[in-house]
Amino acid sequence: MDKIKTIKGTHDILPEFSHNWQNLEKTIHDSAKLFGYKEIRTPIIEQAKLFNRGIGEGTDIVSKEMYSWLDKDDKAIALRPEMTASVVRSFIQHNLGSQTPLQRLYYMGPSFRRERPQKGRQRQFHQFGVEAIGSNNPEQDAEVIILAWDILSKSGINNLELKLSSIGSDDCRNKYKNALIKFLEPLKNKLTDVSRERLKHNPLRILDTKNEEEINILKGAPVIGEFYTNEDREHFENLQEYLSAINIPFTLDPLLVRGLDYYTGAIFEVRVKDAPVGSICGGGRYDDLLKSLGAKKKIPAVGAAINLNNI
Repeated sequence: MDKIKTIKGTHDILPEFSHNWQNLEKTIHDSAKLFGYKEIRTPIIEQAKLFNRGIGEGTDIVSKEMYSWLDKDDKAIALRPEMTASVVRSFIQHNLGSQTPLQRLYYMGPSFRRERPQKGRQRQFHQFGVEAIGSNNPEQDAEVIILAWDILSKSGINNLELKLSSIGSDDCRNKYKNALIKFLEPLKNKLTDVSRERLKHNPLRILDTKNEEEINILKGAPVIGEFYTNEDREHFENLQEYLSAINIPFTLDPLLVRGLDYYTGAIFEVRVKDAPVGSICGGGRYDDLLKSLGAKKKIPAVGAAINLNNI
């Protein structure tokens, strides 16, 4: 009889390694509490529409990677592919904003994506994240980045590299999308099938291409900074000043995008220099997400998430 083994892309944490996870979890709890964040735990399963609306139906996560099914009541259920949407759903459902104008929350737990298993990616992966809901100040963006940086540093990771960008307000992004489409449309025959599809539905995602020919094409593309409103530019410049004041080095990357549709304004990634895996931490502002998921008004928010499997 064949042995039953773990599903591809999942792994056991054996006793000889579990103490490493316990130490990491203690570091996270201690640092998050020191910064004034309180733990929140949400269910592993949610209504699929939470992620369809929150993350975006056109994203790879929802269209290709999310584990979802119909239950016996014909309701679409999903294993959470990320946790920000779940935290926001809980914030709205339990009216947490009535307790204090600014909610600082953190979480740890498994998420699930049906990705092709490769270095740095698993089908069940463990995330830590923070969400600061209620402030539109650039100081709040800086605080979230500092907390993530603090945890990574205390975990013994050296050679950290912070990449910073801003995808601006709705007005900025709409103008930039139109300019990017205008630039790429005459060149679409040189794009991959994936990028031609993105050109129709989500042109900003083309900026994340790994194709060398497309990377060279994009060197001549307009950059989003040309379309910032005064408010966009002021917020982003202030964030840079705060990070510089506390000696967190960063590099501006105008081609940086995130794979989730809910981001607005400042976004960032933390990588380990010369490491084979991609980013180990990422996040940014998502000022429109709460209203899109049912909040009565627009509520600003910013967050970050760390893939604990890569630490």
